[in-house]
Amino acid sequence: MPSKSPVAIGQVTVHATPAEAYRVVSDPLLMVTFAEEAVEARWLRGATHAAVGARFRGVNRNGRRRWSTTCTITDATRNRRFAFDVHAFRIPVSRWQYDIDPGPDGTGCTITETNWIRLPVWFAPLTRLLTGVSDRAGANNAHIEATLDRLKAHLESRQPA
Repeated sequence: MPSKSPVAIGQVTVHATPAEAYRVVSDPLLMVTFAEEAVEARWLRGATHAAVGARFRGVNRNGRRRWSTTCTITDATRNRRFAFDVHAFRIPVSRWQYDIDPGPDGTGCTITETNWIRLPVWFAPLTRLLTGVSDRAGANNAHIEATLDRLKAHLESRQPA
């Protein structure tokens, strides 16, 4: 777990099992379809699924700006937690984490998405220039809200009537 406090966090309760939620949040190739900035993901070095140490490349976009990152999975606890660290140019950028808890009434589950910024202070101005985002914490909070809304719609659309 990162030592700094998170800069962005959001939560949603869905009518889906923890297993169904985990299957989706632990698949970066699917999760980019719900994201604001992330537009593409692909597994690296033969990886094909979520496992600690597996890596994937993320491609992000903000308007005309595009950049890529390398992500390393740090937590892959089936039906409970999926997390990864993000690097750009071998420099730590952030950590993203999804925690899944059974619903309070025994149905569904609650998904919490959390983001920590891990940029070295000297790298922050370059990141603003590269991404076009001056308020990363504010942007990530808005992105989390949008992602969780889309994730909820996706998971609940798959439920039997």
